[in-house]
Amino acid sequence: MTKVLWNNLAEARPEFDTDATSDGEALIEYAGRNCYQSWTKPNPATATIGGYLANIRTQGHFSVYEHTNVTFDFQGVSRSLTHELIRHRHFSFSELSQRFVNMEDASMVTPPALVGNDPTGMLVDAREFCRTVYAGLVEVLVGRGKPRKQAREAARAVMPNMTETKIVVTGNLRAWRHFIKVRGSIHADAEIRVAAYGVANWLIELFPDAMADVEFEMQDGYQCVRISHSE
Repeated sequence: MTKVLWNNLAEARPEFDTDATSDGEALIEYAGRNCYQSWTKPNPATATIGGYLANIRTQGHFSVYEHTNVTFDFQGVSRSLTHELIRHRHFSFSELSQRFVNMEDASMVTPPALVGNDPTGMLVDAREFCRTVYAGLVEVLVGRGKPRKQAREAARAVMPNMTETKIVVTGNLRAWRHFIKVRGSIHADAEIRVAAYGVANWLIELFPDAMADVEFEMQDGYQCVRISHSE
């Protein structure tokens, strides 16, 4: 929700017409035009939302992208992924708590390189071993009088990075562009690269003009994301 605050002595806000297909893109345009009071759109090249946002990207004025926020709910991802995700400090996070949630039956996320590539079953053995040790530690600690929350917070130490988690992430569009730029790269971790690819697809669907410079390409057999204009 955008709240407009007025000074009683200020002039009334001029009519703002836009051909943007989403409120998020309309907000970006409004913020940009507000800087220069260019409400009449005198330049035909930037009169449309597509042309206006293309010029914003060319000029590198990405601060106006920060007014539009997007929230993603990541499900079925590993703690390995979220350990990297939380390094993006312009995001806000709410992640599943291993102190409160029982990890004994937690799902495990197989790293992409190991999908169909574990002929000896070592990965499966590791999963079961960790679950068994976790359950045993919780039982012992609860039996010694520890509250279940304290027992779980101690026992979670044996759970591997591939333990499945859930996390809600909110960030502005500028921050999400940076995320898909660095995490959609061939140099990024394979699991988070898949996530960045999904985020990019959703953002393109939500904001086609704001994300018009995002492209997908194959590199070394992997689907990667490329952004033409970045900071």
